[in-house]
Amino acid sequence: MFSLTLRQISRNSFVGANVSAFNVSKYSTVPEATLDIQKCTLHKLEHGPPTQATVTREDAIRFYWDMRTVRRMETMAGNLYKAKQIRGFCHLYSGQEAVCVGMESSITKDDAVITAYRAHGWTYVRGVAPHAILGELTGRASGCAKGKGGSMHMYTKNFYGGNGIVGAQVPLGAGIAFGLKYENKPNICVTLYGDGAANQGQLFEAYNMAKLWNLPCVFVCENNGYGMGTSVERASASTDYYSRGDYIPGMRIDGMDVLAVREATKFAREYALNNGPILIEAATYRYHGHSMSDPGTSYRAREEIKEMRETRDPITVFRRKILECNLVTPEELKKVDIEVDKEIDKAADQAKKDPEIPLGELYNNIYIHPDPDYTVRGCDPSIRVISH
Repeated sequence: MFSLTLRQISRNSFVGANVSAFNVSKYSTVPEATLDIQKCTLHKLEHGPPTQATVTREDAIRFYWDMRTVRRMETMAGNLYKAKQIRGFCHLYSGQEAVCVGMESSITKDDAVITAYRAHGWTYVRGVAPHAILGELTGRASGCAKGKGGSMHMYTKNFYGGNGIVGAQVPLGAGIAFGLKYENKPNICVTLYGDGAANQGQLFEAYNMAKLWNLPCVFVCENNGYGMGTSVERASASTDYYSRGDYIPGMRIDGMDVLAVREATKFAREYALNNGPILIEAATYRYHGHSMSDPGTSYRAREEIKEMRETRDPITVFRRKILECNLVTPEELKKVDIEVDKEIDKAADQAKKDPEIPLGELYNNIYIHPDPDYTVRGCDPSIRVISH
């Protein structure tokens, strides 16, 4: 049923795709183009985001660059994991790139984001360089959390992770939104979770508090069709996750279309700032298993994955659209591909060479501004180490 929903979206995605741009020649470009996007399904909203989106040449190249970077970085992470350069948990974002890239393009760096453990893509769009992400994955001092967090715990300014406990980031996101409202800041918190967390009670408690206080929180369910190895149809009595907030308005969007995500997020941000919480269900798809320990083929057919890659891939579909609209040339996109591959290869090589942190560093960053002589205990009660 979920894959059928995505196929239905796919059939409508190219209808009237090129509106304002016109074909001049194979290699000509225009400064901007207006593309049709899939209409959202709404809950408790009289109107939703527009069904057309205008994109400039510069934005088109930037979106393509960012999605390609996330995809290439995740491919590299998978290779490093297989080579045992990355240990522990590792959840890849391949297939879902349009969500993080589209949403980030519609919020500001002063807005907050908190997500679950499939966080590498979000870490990149929030401003962390690929080298610092791959360094974190490989446990190096150059990692964005000094190698202490690994795959599930990456942070930067106004990006609160990367959280390993399923669903636990949702009430935290409501709390961040409360802080923004309490301090009278004109910002929102984008609070993301997966369909596998959507039935947890703590989500509904967070919904309730967010609506009681009309917090500027955009709840986002990244519905990739499977919670670990269980399809949404087997896990949820209602798979209309956009309506599960009940008294909170919501919308289901095409999470495989970066422009549809951008327009929906613009709408949601404005709504949240003026009216309180809103819920987005982004219908997307992950190509890999739940984590690197899951081959991802025991609970779904290989043909399903193949069909999604061929017909719904957010990068190749977007590439086709911007080429058809003459926003870019094939040569320009080829150059982007080469530059991205070069950047990620360099980042991976550097991450493998970077040093690990010394053991003493493990005792630091436990408390903010501890006293100069503050110590913490090691595994052995007789060990006391100064903590900075």
